[in-house]
This record gives sequence, structure tokens and C-alpha cells, in this order.
Amino acid sequence: MSGAQSLSPALAARLAKHAHQHKYDHGHALIVAGGPGRGGAARLAARAALRVGAGLVTVGCPAEALTENAAQLTSVMLCALKGSAGLEDTLADPRIGALCLGPGLGLGTESRNMVRVALATRRAVVLDADALTSFSEAPRALFALLHGMAVLTPHEGEFRRLFPEQARHLGDDPRGERLDARREAVRAAAARSGAVVLLKGAVTLVADPSGHMIEQHLTGAAAAPWLATAGAGDVLAGLITGLLARGFSPVQAAEAGAWLHAAAARAVGPGLIAEDLPDALPTVFRELGL
Repeated sequence: MSGAQSLSPALAARLAKHAHQHKYDHGHALIVAGGPGRGGAARLAARAALRVGAGLVTVGCPAEALTENAAQLTSVMLCALKGSAGLEDTLADPRIGALCLGPGLGLGTESRNMVRVALATRRAVVLDADALTSFSEAPRALFALLHGMAVLTPHEGEFRRLFPEQARHLGDDPRGERLDARREAVRAAAARSGAVVLLKGAVTLVADPSGHMIEQHLTGAAAAPWLATAGAGDVLAGLITGLLARGFSPVQAAEAGAWLHAAAARAVGPGLIAEDLPDALPTVFRELGL
């Protein structure tokens, strides 16, 4: 087990960009959005993916939501994408190396079908929010689809719904203070699902199927209490997606994404809202010497 209070020099060095590289060297990330009125979460994820260094980021949404998203995005590209058939057509582009599904996606059969299409490509995939909740009544169906390039980013409620057997380790621990129990639950969930699992909380835990675990403690001097705000989790999902697009492994992307998320929150401080997090990353990168 390794701590993540400071970002490892190796991961920090990988965040740098170099003069001989161009945008396609840093990957293309696709953020799948929901319909009209539900695009805010995907836009947060997209801005985070772009800020963390993905060379290109596209938000894919139903045609009727294009105007709404275009009014809010400039550097992020847009494409019309409706449902699983639309996602399959979009993924015919082999340059798309990483996807994020969940923020504002919506619940139900079509969301499950989109997850199936995304995972069938064997590309790097972050599943968050609605993508996880859509499988809460049939988690085994999701586990049958998952592979080693997938990252799941549940908060505790989503974790308990998706991993009821593993969540027994947690017991009645609403403040997340039983750290040994949380470690055991997350390790068991990663082993059961075959994917990297990141459980958000005051101590964010990341585990891969082999049992390797990383901890990000957001307590004491490292506390970032202003992360308790709507949309912060969508930003984290976008950070991880952007890092996957850049070629980070799933566990590296989860570790670096969690660290950058907290560092950006500390850089902003009191009054933080989710929109502030991507724009704080340049400050964090300068402090890392990048």
C-alpha cells in the first residue's frame, strides 16, 4: 500500500508536456452527455479532462442538446450522439482513446446499453454516477462486462448499491471512520468487478483487482472540505478520463486524478464551486514545477 499525500515524482513527471509533442500525442477523450437540461455534469467533466492535458475532448450528446452545450463550451468539441447506436457510430473513430459515462447521462435501459457498447470496445472507460446507478439492481450484469481498463468512481451510496456484499464490511459507518473496513471493502469490490475502484470520501481509496491500494487522505493539513459541493465528483471523473486519454494506466489515472482534485480544491479554498476546480489546475501544475 502506498500513500498519496504527495504525488509521486514519476506521476508528476508524466503530467508534463514537451515541445516535440502535438495534441494527438495526448489523446482524445469522449464525454457522453445526457439530453437537454442535463449537460452541466458532462461539461464539468469535459473541462477537467481538457485542463488535465488531454489533447482533444469531445462532448457527445443528443442533437437536441447541441445548442445548449455549444453555448457553454469553446475549446471542447461537440458531436451529435444519441443512445447506444450513436455511441457505436462515434466510436468507429479509433482516435478516441478514453470515455466517460455517467455524469448527467440519465438512468435506465439505454444508459446500460451505452455502457455495454463502451466496454465492448475494450478502451479506457470511466463509469460514474448514472452509469453506475443504472446497474444497481443488476450489478452482476455490469461485472460481466468490465475489464482491466475500466475505472469505477462511486461515492459511498453508489458503492453500497453496486457492491452490497462487499459493503457489509462497512457496516454502519456514515462518517467513513472505520478505515480498515473501508480498505477491505474496496479491495473486495475491485477483485469482484475486475476493474479499478475509487471510493470517494474524506479518505479516498483506490484499489485494483490485484489488491494494490492507494489512499488520499483529505484530513488535517490536507483537508479539502469545500469539495463537498455539487459537481465536484464530475470533475474528478473528467480528470481521470483525461489522464487515461494521455496514456496513464487506470490505477495511475485514478491516483493522479484524486491527488490533483484535492490539490485544486486546496488551491481555491473556501467558497469553491465545481467550476473552479479545472481552472485551478494551472496553479497546481506550476507548484509541481511543470
